[in-house]
Amino acid sequence: MTLSSASRGRLAPSPTGLLHIGHARTFWIARQRAIEHDGILILRNEDLDPQRSRPEYARAMIEDLRWLEIQWSEGPDCGGAYGPYTQSERREHYLDAWRRLRDGGFIYPCTCSRKDLAQAASAPNDSDDEPIYPGRCRERNDAASFQDPAGVNWRLRVPDGKGENKAVTFTDLNLGERHFVASRDFGDFLVWRRDDVPSYQLAVVVDDAAMRITEVVRGEDLLKSTARQILLQRALGLITPEYFHCELVRDATGVRLAKRSDALSIRRMRERGMSPQAVLDEAFRPDTKAL
Repeated sequence: MTLSSASRGRLAPSPTGLLHIGHARTFWIARQRAIEHDGILILRNEDLDPQRSRPEYARAMIEDLRWLEIQWSEGPDCGGAYGPYTQSERREHYLDAWRRLRDGGFIYPCTCSRKDLAQAASAPNDSDDEPIYPGRCRERNDAASFQDPAGVNWRLRVPDGKGENKAVTFTDLNLGERHFVASRDFGDFLVWRRDDVPSYQLAVVVDDAAMRITEVVRGEDLLKSTARQILLQRALGLITPEYFHCELVRDATGVRLAKRSDALSIRRMRERGMSPQAVLDEAFRPDTKAL
């Protein structure tokens, strides 16, 4: 089996805070699935957020994952055939995808402000999701006049029901068949921000394809993102990997963990003297809540 055809999973944390036990659970599942399929894991540092990403968090995530005995074969610390493995070093890959989307007529420039979107009747869609875009700039046809994406937002024009296939259906390896409808469950979404940063949706699609990822293991809060990413994969002519979405670990109030939940970070648990196995036992308890 060649490197490009082997089972390839990925760990893709963002260095915007300390990893918590929800990450431990998801990444351990990715590890186990890679072992079961005689595959490998790669580590990707998703540091696109220039305001929140910190080098100390990037170092901490590598240290904490190694402490949990989660191993990877390629990454920012060890290199590999499909690097670089840090997103802030992969700008040309994202620009190439933006140009292909622009030239194919899949995206359009958007000058709507956050205030415009907040006042739209269809926004927000739900509390944890990108608002459904009201379509104010959707009919713009001047994308070809832009030589670079900076200065405006760029949105993917999703199917809107005018003779196009709006349904996005995929079979999740953990949760079963999932079905979303473009323009109902989500609208035209960002692929590039006005501050000249590619969106999460675009970056992960480009990187998963370039790094030959065959299976994506992540939290179930990203199910709708998977539907968006499938539309991008179609537009770019890329292969869709398989997806395995994990149930989320929640705090004592039932709210899913965030990186601001410092007491439940792997680093703080280490400092309290917990062993790697104790952290994993806590992460996989069916009734896991704050300690």
